Parts: sequence; C-alpha cells; structure tokens
Amino acid sequence: MKFRFWGVRGSIPSPGPRTARYGGNTTCIEVRTGGGTLLVLDAGTGLFPLAQQLLKDGAAVDANIFITHSHWDHIHGLPFFTPLFVKGSRVCLHGARDPVSGHGIEHVMAVQLQNSYFPVDEAQMGATIAYRTLEVGVPVEVGDALVSNVVMNHPVINLGYRIASRGKSLFFTGDHEPWHNPHPLGDPRHAPFEAHLFERQQAMDSGMLGVDALIVDCSYTRDEYAARAGWGHGTFDGAIAMALRVGARTLYCTHHEPTRGDDELEAVFAEVLARHAGQLGHLQVHLAHEGLEVSLD
Repeated sequence: MKFRFWGVRGSIPSPGPRTARYGGNTTCIEVRTGGGTLLVLDAGTGLFPLAQQLLKDGAAVDANIFITHSHWDHIHGLPFFTPLFVKGSRVCLHGARDPVSGHGIEHVMAVQLQNSYFPVDEAQMGATIAYRTLEVGVPVEVGDALVSNVVMNHPVINLGYRIASRGKSLFFTGDHEPWHNPHPLGDPRHAPFEAHLFERQQAMDSGMLGVDALIVDCSYTRDEYAARAGWGHGTFDGAIAMALRVGARTLYCTHHEPTRGDDELEAVFAEVLARHAGQLGHLQVHLAHEGLEVSLD
C-alpha cells in the first residue's frame, strides 16, 4: 500500500512563493492498495491536480472518496474532480451523516452543485456517481481494503479513517483537536465529562493502534493553541503524544496553518523535534508536502 499527498494546507488554499516547497492546496491524500484499489481521503483543492494525473492515460477512473467532514477546505475540490465528467468513470463518495440536519453524504455534493455556486449539475456529469453514508464505527470493504472510522473532536462531525490492506495500515485524523475538559476540578460536571472523554479517547486510540502511518492535523504550535482552543485543530506536540501513545511507526504532520510560509513551517517543525529529542524512540516524524509519496510495502 502507498499514499501520496496532493494537498497539505488547512482552512484556505494558500498558493504563492512562500508556500511553493510544501504546497498551497488544501487537504487531499491518494491511497493505493497492493491490489490497485484507489481511495482518496478528503477533497480539498489538491483533488484537482490528482484528477489531472489520473486522466493522463485517458482511461476511465474508479475512485472511492472518503470525506472526513464537510468544512469547505475538505470538500471544495469535489466539483472540479474531472473524472466526474468522464463517461465510464465510477466515483463513490463516502462520509458521515450530519447529526444536526440528518442529511447523508450526498448532501455535500448537492449543496456545491446548486446553480448559485456552480454552473453544472450532477445530471450533466458523465460518470456513475454513488453515495455511501457510513455508520459510525462500522467498517466497510472497498476492493482489497478495509476502511474503519471513528469520530474525532471537531465542531462538526469528523470521521478519522483507518485503511488496512494486506497487513499494512494508515490512519488519517482529518481535523482533530486534543480532548479537553472545560469543567474545572470541583465542578460536579467534571467527573462525568472526564469519563465521557476517556471513552472517546479509548475508541479513537483503538482505531489508530499500531498503524504503519499516522497522518495528523498539526495546525498550531503549543503556544499558538491557547488563543485558538475550540477551533477544532491540533498541535505538533499533541500529534507526537498521540503517535507515541498508540504505537504508530511513522507520523506525518499536515493541515499546515495557511499563514505560515515554508521557512516558518520548517523552523517550527525543527523546534518541535529538538524539544522532543530523545523521547521519540523508534517513531519517525515527517512534515508532509505536496508530492510526497510513501510506500508501506
């Protein structure tokens, strides 16, 4: 199994000379199993260059796109996924049901293809398009891959995905903020909420346990986080603690803060690694960039 990053920025695309090395496209990860199954994690603007690559050989595309959540930076590449317009292509969109509206994953595409926002409707697309609204915690088989999910911590429902195939595995968090109990010690709500957080953490850690590659939202430094608590994003320190806790083999830091240029990003990353020197054991930590391809075989 192998995977490739096509978009590594968070919140909003940030193209330009300051982000040229790591890339300015938002979240999109291509995953290929040993049996040739194509899975795509999230549909940010990185989905567009992936589409161009897929169509280079002129053949129809069979793709399964797994959406972590419905915020724009994770879906706004969908209408520009060129295989949707190619007859013979098959595209299946997977994702959670919105617990607030009750809508299934098909609503994500329906909203984007409203005439006010996009000039082409689904009926004009040549591909066969299917939708699969996932049940929380229930794995699905896609080709030779088993995809399981767990709810992460974000302002809207966000599924973290574990993809396992032929003895190899990866886990992608989507957007995730470290768990936090808002009730102080002594407050009667503290203990029940702590028990709730423990259950959520156990479920999440179980989904990540022992993965070959853990791909995590590392938007902020630990100093920046204090002013951004509740926004639904993680820190480099939190990602390292997570990777060590679940016994991941490698950690890939992604969802880079859009205002952080490449030089600043490398400086922040170097400082984090220096601070954790001697604590990582066998864990390898990498800074994700567009075009980075990793083979787990």
